[in-house]
Amino acid sequence: MKLLIKFVFIAVCFASNGVLKAQIANSDFSITVLDDQQKPIENATVELRKANQQALLKAAITNVKGVAFFQIGAAGKYTATVIAVGHNNKTTGFESPIAKTLTVNLNATTKNLNEVTVTSRKPFVQRTNGKTVVNVDASITNAGTTVLEVLEKSPGVMVDKNGGISLQGKASVLVMIDDKPTYLSGTELNNLLSSMSSSQVNQIELITSPSAKYDASGNAGIINIKTKKNKQEGFNGNFLTNVGQGKYIKNNNSLVLNYRKGMFNTFLNYGFNYNKGFTSIYALRKYFDNSGATTASLDQPSYLGNIGKNNSLKTGLDFYASEKTTFGVTLSGVLVKRDGKSDAIATWLSPTNVVDSAISTYSTSDFKLKNGSVNLYGRHNINKTQDIGFDVDYLKYSVDNDQAFNNIRTGTVSYNQGSRGLIPSELEIFAAKADYTAQLGKTARLEVGLKSSVINTDNTAAYSKFNGTVWQPDLYKSNHFLYKENINSVYTSIEQKLKKISYQVGIRYENTHYKANQLGNVIQAGSIFNKTYQDFFPSGFISYDVDSLNSFSLTAGRRIDRPAYQKLNPFVFIINKYTYQRGNPAFLPQYTYNFELSHSYKQMLTTTISYSNIKNYFSQLFLSEGNDILVYTEGNVGQMHNLGASISLQVSPFKWWSLIAQSNFNYKRLSGYQNVDYKSSIKQLHTSLNNQFKISTTLNGEISGFYTTKNRNDLQELLSPTGQLSAGLAKTVLKGKGTIRLTGRDIFYTQSMEGVTDFPGASEYFILWRDSQVLNVGFSYRFGKPLKAAKRSTGGAGDEINRAGS
Repeated sequence: MKLLIKFVFIAVCFASNGVLKAQIANSDFSITVLDDQQKPIENATVELRKANQQALLKAAITNVKGVAFFQIGAAGKYTATVIAVGHNNKTTGFESPIAKTLTVNLNATTKNLNEVTVTSRKPFVQRTNGKTVVNVDASITNAGTTVLEVLEKSPGVMVDKNGGISLQGKASVLVMIDDKPTYLSGTELNNLLSSMSSSQVNQIELITSPSAKYDASGNAGIINIKTKKNKQEGFNGNFLTNVGQGKYIKNNNSLVLNYRKGMFNTFLNYGFNYNKGFTSIYALRKYFDNSGATTASLDQPSYLGNIGKNNSLKTGLDFYASEKTTFGVTLSGVLVKRDGKSDAIATWLSPTNVVDSAISTYSTSDFKLKNGSVNLYGRHNINKTQDIGFDVDYLKYSVDNDQAFNNIRTGTVSYNQGSRGLIPSELEIFAAKADYTAQLGKTARLEVGLKSSVINTDNTAAYSKFNGTVWQPDLYKSNHFLYKENINSVYTSIEQKLKKISYQVGIRYENTHYKANQLGNVIQAGSIFNKTYQDFFPSGFISYDVDSLNSFSLTAGRRIDRPAYQKLNPFVFIINKYTYQRGNPAFLPQYTYNFELSHSYKQMLTTTISYSNIKNYFSQLFLSEGNDILVYTEGNVGQMHNLGASISLQVSPFKWWSLIAQSNFNYKRLSGYQNVDYKSSIKQLHTSLNNQFKISTTLNGEISGFYTTKNRNDLQELLSPTGQLSAGLAKTVLKGKGTIRLTGRDIFYTQSMEGVTDFPGASEYFILWRDSQVLNVGFSYRFGKPLKAAKRSTGGAGDEINRAGS
């Protein structure tokens, strides 16, 4: 296997060299963006237009060397507008093909420009470099929201009733924060994202076709959440506070500080979020005999009130040892605390809807999540064409989830039963990564890297039951589960721009080994299981510029999704007296082939056709145990075919109105076996809309929303249509340094989660409501005096899997 890896690496290197030698001169055009100290500015936006025209032809974002690349098909005069945070925007003219390169120097916002300047506001959505970038602050209605709420209104993103995230109609997304995985999934990931204030986030990157540089996990792609980092020299920062009122009050605050002088740069991002809310659920479960006749019904209304108090902190130090070498350390921590109280009544009904008995359930939950992490990084420019970097990460999560249930039955047979569960878990991760990049000639780039990670988890479930007299250990539900996983990977890729053709081809190899130990107890026997597997994951794209207005691209890749650690653990998690959730030690990875063909017109209209085939498809499974207990679990059910089509539009009908709209249509066909052969299909449509209005020089407005038709992510569950509408106003004050926002979210209170679940011998209708109709008032203030832009690494050891939850 080692020989095979070496062979693949050498073959790609030689192939790329041969292509470069055969390359003819082309009309590529590049723009280099520098600050007033002649240092490159990374992540600047460059917009290309025909001279004396408003229509946007193309847009690109500068790389770490401050360079943005374009393909210009037609000769003529053009203008390039450069936009960078902390700098005055600049518009410069040039003529093609006379000019091949252009250097633009930006001054800090505290200085005046001698050249033509324009005022420009970042759009809510930008599409560039094979990804969709959501600028969080560009949407007024994001004020007072959580990161999870921003995601559900982002183009192509859907969030289900359990907080599960899908992208372009496909579930299983790799979620990262600042280029690093969250290492969480399911409930824990939901709690983390719903505890983060959107005011702490700068951008959200939606990457549907990641390159070989990224981990192969996530069949739908990657969502990368990039927190705010002030990058200017001197002392500067911003502060935001927001108060929201739904049924209950909410408050979030954030503070971002930065100080750079000489060779040192230090930064801090702190957020505090208080949220009081509720979840109201109504469920009606019907049981059937072999002939399909109803034998009984279970009517289950429930109400859960919760209070969340969440703190997050990220701080670090960058040391610029020389013009070529940078070292740094980043420390971060999260503390999530969520307390809940629930009242529920389960009423048994006869086939003729006569009440048989009723059980009242009172429960409490105490959820705590603590996270601490350390990142050490280094970057070195070997020369003008070669870079090398490393990242070392250590993370630790501690999760406590304590539950208590009290069940009181009335009727002919009465009782008072109780159940308590202490469910602590710890997750420890060590990851190290190194990358090498070489510029080959003027238009090609080679990337090579390797990574190793080790993950250890320790999960305990200690249950006890009350029989009406005393508390006793419940050893049938109690468990202790240990899990260790090691993933080693290596990748290589080559990217090149020819005259009208651009391409990238890469391959990633991953070797995975895990060992799990279910310790058991005096009643339940323990078990040990382990597995080793390895795979190659090719990926790539090819794009063709027909002319200066139209371009086509084709992407393809193979990806993997490994089960979340705790979903391999056969723990029992109590939802209510008649519904449990349990892990599945037989859970296997799922593999996906993705293909996508897209057409882009003037960066204004993009249409896409896609196809995915998923084998060993992940789905929720619903099992019957005993006469009235139903168990939720997850496993592999067969395969899914997903045919998709999407269209996105980005236009400005008038100078004062900009519109971004996207619709995703998916036809899904699922087949699998769960006690019986299941086959299901669905045609679903998801549409999102964002309208921005410039009312005056200091006042802006927004109307945005989304709508989803009937949809299906699981083999046995069909979801009903849902959506929401939000609106807001933003007024700049204090000479542009302050902003006041007034927003209303889910104005018509339509964002319910409704559907039907098919069980073996039963079905359940449900509808779920949350505290989503909220009026927000917020204020933000920028302070300090930035002098020049400074680069900071976002780290590179973070292509790990977010699989630690259940």
